[in-house]
Amino acid sequence: MPPAFAHIDTWIFDLDNTLYPARANLFALIDARMTAYVARLLDLDAIEARRVQKQHFLDHGTTLAGLMAEHEVDPADFLTYVHDIEMDVLEENAPLAAALAKLPGRKLVFTNGDKPYALKVLDRLGLGASFEAVHDIHAMDLVPKPAASAYAGLCAAFAIDPTRALFVEDMARNLKPAKAIGMTTVWVDNGSEQDHDHDRAYVDVRVTDVTAWLEALLEE
Repeated sequence: MPPAFAHIDTWIFDLDNTLYPARANLFALIDARMTAYVARLLDLDAIEARRVQKQHFLDHGTTLAGLMAEHEVDPADFLTYVHDIEMDVLEENAPLAAALAKLPGRKLVFTNGDKPYALKVLDRLGLGASFEAVHDIHAMDLVPKPAASAYAGLCAAFAIDPTRALFVEDMARNLKPAKAIGMTTVWVDNGSEQDHDHDRAYVDVRVTDVTAWLEALLEE
């Protein structure tokens, strides 16, 4: 490892638009089903449903968190509905699997999605054996990133010293709480970002592609 990363013993990765390219546009399928769910739940047209959905995302961290807080939605019902999608846009990524295998230390997935969905994505990418565990929205007690409790719970569950951990994420705002507890932060700036926070002093490393970054890191 290069000196800047020599202390890292736990490598933590977000899932969607991080372990696969944003151009795959898989999350667009989930996003559309979220809008449909909101429209059906609140009897709204598609335009208003999408506005409500995005407002919940901005206000609560995820659409689900907003729907639970304001409409007492059953999380299992929501997650089952929105994750019922085809994954044929994803391709196996053998180079990424090889790079992950070479990283010294533990590898974990930290996602606001649920574990069954995450495992399907990982299997589709050929990464099913690449990670020790998936820390999902249920493990967070349904309080998603960027809530500080999500990061504290992750560290407690896996006995992680955050000062020796690195977190890779495509949503820059989800890196801020990680940096606050001492994690090294890597922002995957691939066009998926949906907020307008331009003060990103909490980002240690900016990359555009996780596979290319890891391959270059391992060659240094």
